[in-house]
Amino acid sequence: MILAACGEYLPFRAPLPFPTPGQHDLVVLVQPGPLTYGTDEPGSPTGLEHDLIEAFALELGVGIKYLTVEPGELPDKLRGRNYHIAAGWLSPGHDATIQTTAPIFQTVDRLAQHDSSLPLNELSQLDGKTVHALAGSRQADTLHQLAGTFPNLKVVEVNQGSILDLLEQLGNGRVDYVAIDAMVEDIATQFVPNLRTTLTLSKEQPIVWLLGTQPNAELAERLKSFVERAQHDGTLARIEERYYGHVRRLTQGDVTKFLGEIETTLPKLRRYFQAAELDTGLDWRLIAAVAYQESHWDPQATSYTKVRGIMMLTEETADRLRVTNRLDPKESILAGARYINWLKEQLEADIHEPDRTWLALAGYNLGPGNLNAGLRLARLLGADATTWYDMKTVLPKLAQPKYAQKVKAGRARGGEAVILVDNIRSYYDILLRNTAPLQPSAAVERSLKRVVAEVEELQRRYSRKAARDIARLPDADDQDGPGLGGIAHDPGLRLDSR
Repeated sequence: MILAACGEYLPFRAPLPFPTPGQHDLVVLVQPGPLTYGTDEPGSPTGLEHDLIEAFALELGVGIKYLTVEPGELPDKLRGRNYHIAAGWLSPGHDATIQTTAPIFQTVDRLAQHDSSLPLNELSQLDGKTVHALAGSRQADTLHQLAGTFPNLKVVEVNQGSILDLLEQLGNGRVDYVAIDAMVEDIATQFVPNLRTTLTLSKEQPIVWLLGTQPNAELAERLKSFVERAQHDGTLARIEERYYGHVRRLTQGDVTKFLGEIETTLPKLRRYFQAAELDTGLDWRLIAAVAYQESHWDPQATSYTKVRGIMMLTEETADRLRVTNRLDPKESILAGARYINWLKEQLEADIHEPDRTWLALAGYNLGPGNLNAGLRLARLLGADATTWYDMKTVLPKLAQPKYAQKVKAGRARGGEAVILVDNIRSYYDILLRNTAPLQPSAAVERSLKRVVAEVEELQRRYSRKAARDIARLPDADDQDGPGLGGIAHDPGLRLDSR
């Protein structure tokens, strides 16, 4: 078990001992950032480098202590001896005495600008321009080096906020140019769709972990082996998928339109999504992301396949969930959220978050039977049916007869389900940054509960009517009434990853 704790920088007079279970934690000096380390709204640590560090600590069987530093502070801390690893999407610096791991990633620095401005295509065009960068960052160093060649280039180092905050200023026209890491671009365009990059500022550079001037020799060797193995056994690829697997699906137009709908359409529907969170425990913004992908928040949406409503429910699913009117957004949203929860519950216990949610959303599109076929196919192909990373490559194969026959299932459009899930993940990311979590006052909570109560009263009426209709049928005792319970107790629909 890994326990992570955050703390302030504290000097130590001697190098830290090798991390050992129950005695010495792995101490990580970390500069927060979208690629490195942050916290989600429940306060849990997250980030691509964070997850990789967690995997290394798990291999050692030790806990982790994070020492966080703000932008601009890291260079002064690196010569200390109070850390095992320094992480912050870093490249080897000018100080050759600070040792590093082998390269984990390769990247370049790029110039971001507003898409309405004239693109800069040559480095010489930087002369006379003002370019912003985070203080102490590699991009700031790159700009200062370029200023030696172009003396009229003005470099502004920003000490507060994140790179995403700085890029939002660019999107709002408050700054003209920002130097960024190329890996940030795909994440940033989900929040600032009107930025573009046309100019590369640096040669390709490695991303490494810094180990200090006198690293523990055993730890350095273990890190060398770990990094090499993670790059070849899928560990690194799986972590990258979690943070980058979905961000390249949406176009600039998609993001711009969605941001507009957040301002104009979402306020009319927000209370229904929030009522669904109160009822199911699912984040209302995830439910809203599903609804946007399904219908673009159109309660009257209808497809050629006869799915209808804001959550695009099939008639069969709506019947099982006792929906009286699929075009009523409060009914459709609550039913859709409950259906997602039910799909999650059917998955085996060895499927963990966030993979559990992504697989459930694939089932929302495919149906539980086709998802189950996909899980069986994954096992036959030797793929890991507990991870979305593997399943997103398996599900598209369901469209090919030779694979569908292997699991004795009909063909299914598994590729569409993968695109749907990736789009939902992107919309969800955007909503997380642009809308607040549900923290209702007592009055608001009562109002949301009334929405749920209204829907449940409609469901009771539906059930009474259905019971009367069944009673009129011959052999009524042999008939099953509609309802969610009819799904939940069907053992044949349990989704098995093993």
